[in-house]
Amino acid sequence: MKFGNFLFPDSRDPARDGIVIDETIREAHLADELGVDIVWLAEHHFDGISVYADPIGLAGALAATLRHAGLGFAVFQVALHHPIRLAEQMTFLDHLTKGKLIVGLGRGSSYNIYDYQGFGIDHREAQARLDEAEDIMLRAWTGGAFEHDGRFWQLQVPMLRPRPYTRPHPPVIRGASGEASLIELAQQGKPFLMNVRSFETTRDRVALYTRTMREAGHGDEAIARNLDASWVWRNVFVAETDSEAERVALPTFDAMTAARAEMRNRIFAETGMRIAVPPGDLPGARAGRGDGVIHGSAATVAEDIAALDKIGVGGVIAVFRMGLMPHEQAAESLTRFMREVAPQFRR
Repeated sequence: MKFGNFLFPDSRDPARDGIVIDETIREAHLADELGVDIVWLAEHHFDGISVYADPIGLAGALAATLRHAGLGFAVFQVALHHPIRLAEQMTFLDHLTKGKLIVGLGRGSSYNIYDYQGFGIDHREAQARLDEAEDIMLRAWTGGAFEHDGRFWQLQVPMLRPRPYTRPHPPVIRGASGEASLIELAQQGKPFLMNVRSFETTRDRVALYTRTMREAGHGDEAIARNLDASWVWRNVFVAETDSEAERVALPTFDAMTAARAEMRNRIFAETGMRIAVPPGDLPGARAGRGDGVIHGSAATVAEDIAALDKIGVGGVIAVFRMGLMPHEQAAESLTRFMREVAPQFRR
């Protein structure tokens, strides 16, 4: 399996934003030193749940300093970006990382309507904007000058410079938070990023994805290649003992999810607007072993990672610093995972 460190630093106090950003950069360098395959970056705005907010700015800083790890985005909230600008920025990062870049695209937002409100975007347009933007980006990467007359953008684009380092373009992968989007990706023969799900749901959806690809005429080799390129997101905490991990991880995870729900509810109370969270869409810490957060000793966590490996996905995007967890605690967990768990699954 491949392992990624998902930098998702939470800051509840604006006065601490700079401190948390500095700690996040230290976490990225530690992950690189420990042999993480990909450092993943998120995009969220206005609420501090991913305090650096601009993943492209952070990616530029990291691309110049990481020695081993590549960079991935999980995911861009594409509706908030101009597609040509985003295509240019990704091409530049593709050169800085010498091809170790994964461009994750999605609607994003984790149901936070204020992300769209702050940029003056109707959240109901997010999917259509994503579809149109991806088409524009692929065309800009792979061809010369072109014109585009779409619903959201009317463009006369000269040939994009610089040309991509990776040919024909950096790997593009979409987030799939629901079954409908997963089925669509399977039919198109594209890999996926799956957000936090229970083991049972993850297993069922990977089986659905495989079955749909086969029914759409894709062969076993293509299915295996796509699964190897697909990633699932998990929150992870490794401690010396199971009891210590449970003592720290479960209340930390509960506080994190409660704070995020409170922000969504407060905006709804103020504006009367929300993006509804489907029932059961965000698994709780105590829903089942490892459903919301994989936690335990290295041996216990390895058992849960083995269960994911058996499902057949190629990589795990792991959040080690959950919510307001101190940096030092997350760094210790990350170190235990990469030294005691990850080596059991390296090819």
